[in-house]
Amino acid sequence: MKISAYIITLAIIQLLAISQLAAQTENKFIRRGNDAFEDGDYKTAEIDYRKAIEKNEKSVAGEFNLGGAMYQQEGFEDAAKIYEKLANSNLSNRQKAETFHNMGNTLMQMQQYEQAIEAYKNALRKNPDDMDTKYNLEYAKKMLKQQQQQQQQQDQNQDKDQDKDDQKKQDQKKEDEQNKEEQQKEQQQDQQKQNQDQQQQQQQQQPQQMKQISKEDAERMLQALKDNEKKTLEKLKLEKAKSAKRVKSEKDW
Repeated sequence: MKISAYIITLAIIQLLAISQLAAQTENKFIRRGNDAFEDGDYKTAEIDYRKAIEKNEKSVAGEFNLGGAMYQQEGFEDAAKIYEKLANSNLSNRQKAETFHNMGNTLMQMQQYEQAIEAYKNALRKNPDDMDTKYNLEYAKKMLKQQQQQQQQQDQNQDKDQDKDDQKKQDQKKEDEQNKEEQQKEQQQDQQKQNQDQQQQQQQQQPQQMKQISKEDAERMLQALKDNEKKTLEKLKLEKAKSAKRVKSEKDW
């Protein structure tokens, strides 16, 4: 028993020593990160904060300060994720209030004003007397209102543009219909003219055909005239002869 107790005690001492050493290393990187942050070297600060988190995955200071370093580098999405993770962890009211405050600032940069307003409200639930958070909350409300007005104006402009597009389409459709009607009229006129030309051509061809027929019948007609003339002459001669006989007989008588 004495040996076992001695071994357990030794193990506890070793764990504490390791924990203290890890904490010292974590704090060292956090201090280095803070120095770089103060100098405006946010990338170096980010690296040191990440090293601190590697030493202690539950490092609240490392996570919180890393969010600030990402914010300063305009890595707003990453910063928001870090603050959201911290807000859902086991923190004191003061720590949660500061985390929600910074989350609200990050969301403001992303123009997500509704979410920022909710973050500021959560911060005030943990620390109702924080004047900076109150000011930021009112500012977020103002920006949200402006955003909504701008969105409304954009929607109205889009509606107007849509109306213009619809009117343009209607005008184009009407113009197309008019062009189609004109084309149909032109086609009808062309067809009528073509029919008239065909009729004229046929009319011009008909006398020619009649002339050709008359020419073919000319000889028969001429022969018929000759025959009629011959008969007429013979008839006249016969009548003349009869007249002569009658005159002569009268003289004799």
